[in-house]
Amino acid sequence: MRGSRQVVDYSLQKRAVLRELVAGRVGTYDVCDASPYLKNAARFHGEATEERCPICRSENLTHVHYIYGDELRQSAGQARTRAELPALAMTLREFQVFVVEVCLGCGWNHLVEQYLLGRDGLADGVEVERRNGGVG
Repeated sequence: MRGSRQVVDYSLQKRAVLRELVAGRVGTYDVCDASPYLKNAARFHGEATEERCPICRSENLTHVHYIYGDELRQSAGQARTRAELPALAMTLREFQVFVVEVCLGCGWNHLVEQYLLGRDGLADGVEVERRNGGVG
């Protein structure tokens, strides 16, 4: 997403969890434990993907975007659609987005990535560009 910064990708951690599952060190009940709240967020605010669930392989995964930040107050921790994020990024100074993948079939869920959005990152980039004479 444009303007996102401090991106943390959790794909290596996901692969490690799947390796532990295949090796039998963890069970499917340990990794397919999506709460009813997470499943509802996926149904109503999620973004369907083309990626199949790594556990049941019968459903496509859904991405849910959770937002957190001081300016959000009572809205912190809410799930938002991806389409809502750019508007929030233009109105708020800074907030964190956590993307969780969910399988509505078996309950698999895993944190995919986290990143920062907001005006602060845009202002810093513009200020750096001004100081460097237009070279970012």
